[in-house]
Amino acid sequence: MRYLVTGGRGMLGSDLSIALSGRDVTSLGSAELDITDREATLRAVRGFDVVINAAAYVRVDDAESDEEAATAVNAAGVHNLALAAREAGAVLVHVSTDYVFDGTATSPYGEDEPRHPLGAYGRSKAEGERLALEAHPDGTYIVRTAWLYGEHGKNFARTMLQLAAGRPTVSVVADQVGQPTWSLDLARQIVALVDSGAPVGIYHGTNAGETSWYGFARAIFQRSGLDPERVQPTDSAAFVRPAPRPDYSVLGHDRWTQAGLAPMRPWEEALEAAVASGALTN
Repeated sequence: MRYLVTGGRGMLGSDLSIALSGRDVTSLGSAELDITDREATLRAVRGFDVVINAAAYVRVDDAESDEEAATAVNAAGVHNLALAAREAGAVLVHVSTDYVFDGTATSPYGEDEPRHPLGAYGRSKAEGERLALEAHPDGTYIVRTAWLYGEHGKNFARTMLQLAAGRPTVSVVADQVGQPTWSLDLARQIVALVDSGAPVGIYHGTNAGETSWYGFARAIFQRSGLDPERVQPTDSAAFVRPAPRPDYSVLGHDRWTQAGLAPMRPWEEALEAAVASGALTN
């Protein structure tokens, strides 16, 4: 089996290389493969058996004023990968997001829940899902994730530790709920999904359980040997941003069980393992 990882220099892409260690893997960053270039994408995918797409336009706030750029990568680029994978006879795993939902639910979103994004970033990701499944329905996995953190690149957990080094307290919103997800856990889960030969379709790749950003920040402090009382709660009104954020980003995991696979472990266990591994060391 030959694996191609696109977006291979980012947080998840880097961890996918770790999870695929010992296999025949080619990892390409955005400077090496522009997935918005259809011909280049078709050429790059030839000869591979599995394509895992971790490439994305992730600047959520910037997307509100530049939706065309977000859509080029998150929708048209994904469509190119799906067409290329279909032509090559390859499996495509495309990583998507909780932002395809509006966050108004009060119980975990099922994999088959209708998409209803709030903003430009979510619209671009929702369209990417649709185009991939339409172009390569017999060979596409969509793995939605949320609140991703890890060793490589900027993320909430590392930001909290950086702030802790320079401030006596930090204020964190307590009215948005979701599932902190360690990128290495997600990478391993994606590899397990491909290895299993499970039915294609949509899966939710988040660590189990739920908490608020405030609860997550306190857990980061506590597990890093810092005083969690230094984390102070606030609400979303104190952090007005161009792009709306879902208030409730908890994803259900029924599809894993139906496919005979174990869902990802609780977020608290994953965070403890991430800290112990040194993944969040400044």
